[in-house]
Amino acid sequence: MSARTDSDKNRRADARATTGGNARTNRRRGSPEGGRDTGSGGGGSRSRSLSLSQNFLAGPAVARRVVRLAAPEAGAGLVIEVGAGTGTLTEALAPHCRELIAYEIDRRLLPGLRTRLAAHPHVRVVGQDFLTARPPREPFAVVGNVPYARTSAIVDWCLRAPRLESATFVTQLEYARKRTGDYGRWSLLTVRTWPWHEWRLRGRVPRESFRPVPRVDSAVLRIDRRGEPLLPRGEEAAYRRLVETGFGGAGGTLYASLRRAGYPTARLTTAFRKADLPKTTVVAYATPAQWLTLHETLR
Repeated sequence: MSARTDSDKNRRADARATTGGNARTNRRRGSPEGGRDTGSGGGGSRSRSLSLSQNFLAGPAVARRVVRLAAPEAGAGLVIEVGAGTGTLTEALAPHCRELIAYEIDRRLLPGLRTRLAAHPHVRVVGQDFLTARPPREPFAVVGNVPYARTSAIVDWCLRAPRLESATFVTQLEYARKRTGDYGRWSLLTVRTWPWHEWRLRGRVPRESFRPVPRVDSAVLRIDRRGEPLLPRGEEAAYRRLVETGFGGAGGTLYASLRRAGYPTARLTTAFRKADLPKTTVVAYATPAQWLTLHETLR
């Protein structure tokens, strides 16, 4: 499976959390604060409201918890917020950073947002789709209560940003569990990026923490760029080629897929023994640490 295919499938899976059914269902299933279509919308105010599917944090206590899980130190540098909404999370983040750029695409919310944050001159509200922004050239962190349907695109943006230090998102619980191995299985995206990014599930956020209440629970997902990568950049292409070959699905098991790709049987047997992987292992059940052992043995 190619990286593009995996990313496309992720987007379709994420979109199912907020699309499908009638407008009434979509409104109930909308994502948390910031949970809005980040594309340019048209039509009247009613249709636009439905497409944005706005669900907001229920109060400052929830926002403060997210800030604690994001763990920005007092006096930290640049923080970018995705989908500021009404500013509940923005206001909680403001005391913990030197500069905060809050992106909000719904222009109806901008006047109230700017009024609420007027006491924080280091906070800049930008009425723009976050996904169209260029990554800063200085180290920065991203925090956001993100739309379920756009989670994959936002995560991809962060992973491509060279100076990103961390990204902390309130997103759909299922997505967070899938990306962090909480189901006991590992996704292609997580394994492929693991030597350079650590993925962690920091806690659950019940659906009752939002207004209107969505149909599913959320979670806090944190992605940290490793200060010391587990592999040198010179080995990135080879490692990712190995991982994508294994996730290609040819053969039914990880061992069979790699064998069909041309890896010598003797070396594969040695690598699987060192990684403590049975030859019958299905690809999703190989941990990132086991993938690293396979790479180090097979290279």
